[in-house]
Amino acid sequence: MRTLIGTALRAALGTTALLAAGATLAPEAQAQGQVGITGAATADNVALGGGERPYSPFADRNFPVRPFFGDTHLHTSFSMDAGAFGARLDPRDAYRFARGEQVVSNTGQPVKLSRPLDFLVVADHSDNMGFFPALLSGRPNMLADPTGRRWYDLIQGGQGPQAAMEIIVAFSQGTFPEAIAFLPGSEGYKDAWQQTIDAAEDFNDPVTFTAFIGYEWTSNTGGNNLHRNVIYRDNGDRAQLMQPFTVLGPGGSDNPADLWEWMRTYEEKTSGSVLAIPHNGNLSNGLMFPVDEAFGTALDAEYAANRARWEPLYELTQTKGDGEAHPMLSPDDAFADFETWDKGNLDGSVPKTPDMLQFEYARAALKNGLALEQDLGTNPYKFGLIGSSDAHTALAALAEDNFFGKTAPQEPSAERLTATFINNAATGVTVMDWEVGASGYAAVWAEENTRTSIWDAMKRREVYATTGPRMIVRFFGGWDFTDADARNRLPAQVGYARGVPMGGQLPTPPEGAEAPTFLVAALRDPIGANLDRIQVVKGWLAADGSLNERVYDVVWSDDRVVDPATGALPPVGSTVDVPTASYVNSIGAPELLTVWSDPDFDPAQSAFYYARVLEIPTPRWTAYDAAYFGTTPLDGTRMTIVDRAYTAPIWFTPAE
Repeated sequence: MRTLIGTALRAALGTTALLAAGATLAPEAQAQGQVGITGAATADNVALGGGERPYSPFADRNFPVRPFFGDTHLHTSFSMDAGAFGARLDPRDAYRFARGEQVVSNTGQPVKLSRPLDFLVVADHSDNMGFFPALLSGRPNMLADPTGRRWYDLIQGGQGPQAAMEIIVAFSQGTFPEAIAFLPGSEGYKDAWQQTIDAAEDFNDPVTFTAFIGYEWTSNTGGNNLHRNVIYRDNGDRAQLMQPFTVLGPGGSDNPADLWEWMRTYEEKTSGSVLAIPHNGNLSNGLMFPVDEAFGTALDAEYAANRARWEPLYELTQTKGDGEAHPMLSPDDAFADFETWDKGNLDGSVPKTPDMLQFEYARAALKNGLALEQDLGTNPYKFGLIGSSDAHTALAALAEDNFFGKTAPQEPSAERLTATFINNAATGVTVMDWEVGASGYAAVWAEENTRTSIWDAMKRREVYATTGPRMIVRFFGGWDFTDADARNRLPAQVGYARGVPMGGQLPTPPEGAEAPTFLVAALRDPIGANLDRIQVVKGWLAADGSLNERVYDVVWSDDRVVDPATGALPPVGSTVDVPTASYVNSIGAPELLTVWSDPDFDPAQSAFYYARVLEIPTPRWTAYDAAYFGTTPLDGTRMTIVDRAYTAPIWFTPAE
């Protein structure tokens, strides 16, 4: 059972108003000298003031008024591994589903989203794009190759997952047969890329639904995942002028620096625009965020500048785990251990060791970026945070109660709760299907639902990640936000007028400013769970060169009071009934809003701040499966989840 929110709150979703009509100061926030909004009724509504203005406060408004939710990382049968796993849906099917149509899944089940997405990037692997449909059709040249014949026979014999893992290992370990590879320049590759472009062009419907052209560059040498999703701002007339960059084939490379050079060449040749989004780094085995050298070359100013230019975003969360923080790196963060994947690299060929972790997780990278900026002049890890799926089913179905898995064998069935996803016998690295997560989405604050508008918002980092729910989150930084601003029903109006949004850089503090102030607001998903709390995560570089972090609870629900002895906020509790996979919104708040000032600010220290919004506990997809199919979960299976959103950071750099 889910209790729903009121009419006023639902109406607010289509405007800049993040809050339902009426709110009161949270008693616990008043006690700490902060303003908090928890959703109860009041008549207080402070106007912006400041000179003459039109009667309509919306006149001449020129800032984004709503977030658009989408997926920048979805695979179809055009990806060699997805097809071998059992994906039979193509890019057109993916767009149909994302825009709200009902389709038949790869395993023959009818499937539909409760709400359409606003945008989608079909990001099939650039290497061997279109290979699998050709293999499945039994092309003679593929069957003449012993490896091609083996993979074909496995697939025809119902052992597609075995073929898929062999394909992944062959690609990762450099043993993929060149005789059957689909390389750029070949007719098969040209056709697959053109079909990809044509599907995006045909389904792109400006203002209603955005279909981006894109692909995933597939650097995976040794099984260490350094994939990047390349997204075009452009239409097909430009995108078709150059074929995607690959690892295999003449001119190919597994070095991200070579991808950036390809991107530069593309822009110079076509006058187009592209950006790249790194895959979450928890399967890179310490290679995603280097601090000394990358691919045998010392990091220098050019590396930092290129990475900052071409990779403005980072994919924080997806089906293969969450990449915000790790409990070993953030032992004081009670919420750091969330959907953690830390067993090994992509194919399980190299087990994880603790020394790898700080070079895989976003919070550590954001901190290391502060130090690298001092040494190299540019912060290479100044990125916004998004979520996406990395589903290999063509189905961006990521709700806990409508999760269609990462691969076709993980589509809903009575068996998936107890099945094995990865099992490397040589190393013992094993991942069960239940460990796959139903995550996530990219939320983008753009002026309109078009390629150019959403892409531009991505480029300026005005984005946030969600692990599935469609919460609305605002985060602004400035120097003079006041308690009164937290009672305004249009926080964006004051936020843009007197501060910078998520993804921005705090300006030089005005004379007399003692610390930055942050205006943060969150509205629950209208068909989802109430909110537990909003936290601000800060990282900073101290004078002694040490990198530090702290998580602040800044506003929360219910009548909880911080323990004065420990400084800890009591848990919100739980209403989850696991056997029935249900919960009620009798705890938590539908909305939260506050102004917070950094109590530990030092103007001589570089710093970043981002907001983390936590929901109350809800059933995980595993609980829904157990209730629906009557399956008994394996010991250790997680049955509840605390879904969340992460905003892009706001940075502060001391004046020179």
